[in-house]
Amino acid sequence: MYELQPHSVYCPYCGENLDVLIDNSEDEQDYIEDCQVCCRPIRFLVQIDNDGDAMVIVQDENEV
Repeated sequence: MYELQPHSVYCPYCGENLDVLIDNSEDEQDYIEDCQVCCRPIRFLVQIDNDGDAMVIVQDENEV
């Protein structure tokens, strides 16, 4: 069953701790979401393992 998983990350710009919801219905995801505090764009790289758990990496929009 697919669901949204709560996850905590730190904004790469302002350093604030953010609570986000990760959709575990796709194995690999790459998307942009604005910081809830400073409103700058954060790149989310998400991989879902076989157990449905998410590994989340956040980057500023200019990181490669």
